[in-house]
Amino acid sequence: MTYQEKLSEIRKQMSNDKVDAYIIPSADPHISEYMPKHYKCIPFVSGFRGSAGTLVITQDAAGLWTDSRYFEQAEAQLKDSGFELMKLKVQQAPEYIQWLNEKLDKNAVVAADEKLLSILSGELIKQQFSARDIQLVSKDYLSPIWENRPELPVESAFLVAEEHIGQSVSSKLAAVRAELKKQGAAYHLISSLDDIAWLFNIRGKDVNFNPVVLGFALISHDHATLFIHPGKLTEEEKVTLLKSGTEVLAYEEIERILSHLPENNSIFIDPKRNCYAYAKLIPASVNIIAGTNPSTLLKAVKNDTELKNTREAMLKDGVAITRFLKWLEENIGKIKITELSAAAQLRKYRAEQEGFIGDSFNTISAYRANGALPHYAAAPETELEVKAESLFLVDSGGQYFYGTTDITRTIPMGNNTEQEAADYTLVLKGMIDGCKAKFPKGTCGYQIDAITRKPLWDHAINYGHGTGHGVGYFLNVHEGPQVFNPTNTPVAVELGMITSVEPGVYRPGRHGIRIENLVHTIAAEVSEFNDFYAFETLTIAPISTTIVKKELLESSQIAWLNAYNRSVFEKLSPRLNAEETAWLAAATKAI
Repeated sequence: MTYQEKLSEIRKQMSNDKVDAYIIPSADPHISEYMPKHYKCIPFVSGFRGSAGTLVITQDAAGLWTDSRYFEQAEAQLKDSGFELMKLKVQQAPEYIQWLNEKLDKNAVVAADEKLLSILSGELIKQQFSARDIQLVSKDYLSPIWENRPELPVESAFLVAEEHIGQSVSSKLAAVRAELKKQGAAYHLISSLDDIAWLFNIRGKDVNFNPVVLGFALISHDHATLFIHPGKLTEEEKVTLLKSGTEVLAYEEIERILSHLPENNSIFIDPKRNCYAYAKLIPASVNIIAGTNPSTLLKAVKNDTELKNTREAMLKDGVAITRFLKWLEENIGKIKITELSAAAQLRKYRAEQEGFIGDSFNTISAYRANGALPHYAAAPETELEVKAESLFLVDSGGQYFYGTTDITRTIPMGNNTEQEAADYTLVLKGMIDGCKAKFPKGTCGYQIDAITRKPLWDHAINYGHGTGHGVGYFLNVHEGPQVFNPTNTPVAVELGMITSVEPGVYRPGRHGIRIENLVHTIAAEVSEFNDFYAFETLTIAPISTTIVKKELLESSQIAWLNAYNRSVFEKLSPRLNAEETAWLAAATKAI
């Protein structure tokens, strides 16, 4: 069935039900960023394979709302699909709601599969539509036309021993319950897969790149229930969880349990990370208390064991990156290297490291103009051959049994232009300023974002994505609640958080540059004005200086760069052979 045929079939169902518009979010019942194949609805309907977007279908229009990271990708992938690209002005803003409000008549009916809408989205849609009496109903128009739809994954999961995590399930549950007590809630529903993985020290293979398990959790003051596919854990593992006060029930049982919550109670729910359909199952007499999952902040602050193990993962990752950079330099122009073959070679070096589980996201291997697409995904039909000129951007990461990595290096391949050198230096300058920032306790991510952007702003340059995101511990590479971006997100940068710093410059049709390190928030000093924090740089891999325009850098930035590269050499050289050590010594030479 072609995309246009699928669109036609959806419209037939809409017509039969007298539905005027159908919304398809990029989500699953866990409101995940990365989803199992069963819930990859947008690629199925439209062909668009980006990780963020919303489809809206009416009888005479069909659009994909996505942000600037995906504009060029969407234009190409939506060709002949019947869908038009609707460019978001603000990343993640629900601008399709206003479009529907303007397009639809009063008393129109809008449908969506409410299992794929967050509570926040569902309530916002209802609120925005209420003035014009537009009704929201729950419909699934994809299952009837999705032949051989992938089943939900049933691969086994596993529990991670406490010594590798640094905290028991019992103590994590106690910390969550302490917050529930403050909120006056008798129950707490968790649907987000990374929160569940963290809380129950469980990992799995249900979603590409994120080592999570499909499940739900319901917590009360004296009991916890984990709802997962019954075959995912052994009986011995279920007994281990039972000792922590956690019962394991079937994944589907969550609907029955929610529907029968005791009357006149209260339940704490994160409206951003639970689905609208399940919120509606809760009896009317049960009071819903909305707020961020307590586990989200608890998870973001890494304990000593997690930090120690993450540092080891960074060393192993640095060895793999170093070997890749050496291989690239020594083989360019001698053998054919493409974006895909380079990514495969990098994965090979990572896979040689003890404890490697897999990639933490799909490697962005982008040469020349492809680098100007921040979330470019190389494919056989789009990939370029990498040659000994211009710039090659590689954004990649690994999942290790003891940590998650995410690193971007832009590699000057030779014969670089003045503009490439200037852009590279300014991005590096911004990354350095972000990494060496010192700031008072209570500082939020948008303030770090501005510090990092200033060197680019000084030259009237900007970039359309955030400067940084939280990173999990053998978990999701994108982890909240902290973000370094321009939005006024009221989340302080706390001690123990791991966050990326990754400014960029993107010139369509020419090149893209991004340089990224992960940092860990540490105490810096105490003054009469406040406690001050700083960042420990965790990423350990050389930063190329071959095209750096030294005159654009301040002395403190040059000192930081030289000290960083010297540290990379000191930490990695004991793990390399003589030839690799000699190459790294040259690559990290001071400027």
